[in-house]
Amino acid sequence: MLEHELSPPLPDSALAAWERRLEAGEGSTVGDHEKDCLLYVFGGSGTIMLDGRESDLERGAATLVLAGEHGELGAGSSGLAALLTTVAPSADRHAPMGRRELTTRLDDAGAERASGARSFQILFGPHSGSTRATLFAGFIPPGRAPWHYHLYDEIVWVPEGPGRLHLDEVTEELGPGSAFRLRPRQVHIVENLSADREMTVIGIITPAGSPSAAYLTPDVAAEYCFSG
Repeated sequence: MLEHELSPPLPDSALAAWERRLEAGEGSTVGDHEKDCLLYVFGGSGTIMLDGRESDLERGAATLVLAGEHGELGAGSSGLAALLTTVAPSADRHAPMGRRELTTRLDDAGAERASGARSFQILFGPHSGSTRATLFAGFIPPGRAPWHYHLYDEIVWVPEGPGRLHLDEVTEELGPGSAFRLRPRQVHIVENLSADREMTVIGIITPAGSPSAAYLTPDVAAEYCFSG
């Protein structure tokens, strides 16, 4: 098993993220005594076994292992590559809104509109058993959104790109496997540099809720105001 740290734990954040890779036929354990674990598969295939339940994992699938649980991952013939995120108990809990799921898939998740032409699909949230955080896929059309911010804490992982992250006067290029962290109220823009292709990002936010909850900066918001 190979594991690469993407966004390390911070003293004032409940979120952290790693990239985990398993060779063909290899197995590993996923779980933590105190932290919830959410895993998104971006390559290969395999299975997850938890409390006597087994579910297949393929590209675009996600699985949830709650604090105190331990699941057994098994890689298929082409190995397995996944984004592993953890959520510490310091995260505020959301009321459960639906049945606990072991796995979900992008193909099964309905798209919801975010800001502008952007949309997202929730993989795990309060409706499927994750009360500490929401795991989602965001879909960004070519171009850039206005300067905005969120009230939630967030880690974003980029499967492909090309993109660009704008933070105040700092700009970062976003290529395959890039990851970045956005703190509450941190003003930013995520730009899709492709001329004709949608850019997908995988995000995890806490507290759990809607990824579409965005706020424009005062100067940008003023442009949307109309005098009576």
